[in-house]
Amino acid sequence: MRSGVNYAYKCAWFVIAIFLTSCTSPNIYQDPDFNPPVYWGSHRVSKGDTLYSIAWRYGRDYKELAEINNIPPPYIIKIGQRISLVVPEDYVFRTRKPAPTPAKSSKSTQSPPAQVASKKPVYKKKQKPSGTSNKYVPQNVSGWGWPHPGPIIDTYSVTGEVNKGVDIAGKIGDPVVAAASGEVVYAGSGLLGYGKLVIVNHSETYLSAYAHNRKILVKEGDYVKLGQQIAELGQTGAKRPMLHFEIRKNGKPVDPLTYLPKK
Repeated sequence: MRSGVNYAYKCAWFVIAIFLTSCTSPNIYQDPDFNPPVYWGSHRVSKGDTLYSIAWRYGRDYKELAEINNIPPPYIIKIGQRISLVVPEDYVFRTRKPAPTPAKSSKSTQSPPAQVASKKPVYKKKQKPSGTSNKYVPQNVSGWGWPHPGPIIDTYSVTGEVNKGVDIAGKIGDPVVAAASGEVVYAGSGLLGYGKLVIVNHSETYLSAYAHNRKILVKEGDYVKLGQQIAELGQTGAKRPMLHFEIRKNGKPVDPLTYLPKK
């Protein structure tokens, strides 16, 4: 009897291990209880995906996913590629806090002491190769503006009915403009629940998203300025005409009303 219990126990753990290392099912995006961030499984790249859209889908920082999967800037991924969502046990995220500058030695000719090799791998930030796009602000956003002047119909909330941004009412076809200058890193309809979506990278810290558009007027790689029209307001993936607007700081949703100017 005991051997049967042990066998069942081992089988259960085997199934769990397979589940944790497998690709996440697209069905979870339709689950009302699905609330990223997700730190298990992996994502297999499909047509239209970018590293930014994958990170957005799972509530993760694109820089962290890039380091974990050893993807250097400009973060090019291929169809069929598996993107791990699991943070290694010995992982150290290097991009948030740069290493302190060592004090200058009075003996400039003195050789630095030899580094002791670590037994565990360290995931370091890759240097950006020359010639790649770097049009957005490196660290901070110079200013934020409203993406649409319409009334707010739903605000940011992390309790009850979760809303990771603000919902702004408007008429179909109304202009949707960039809330800050930056580079378009996603333009498509591959994220369930967002309809036709635009994601703009403003800095090493901030991204913004504009969802439920009728028509997207920009493409990935375009540089847009604050106030420039990027889409037409619509109802794709929504129950009424509206703009769903989000700001994410280091991959985590923040309340847009703390960044946008007072009306």
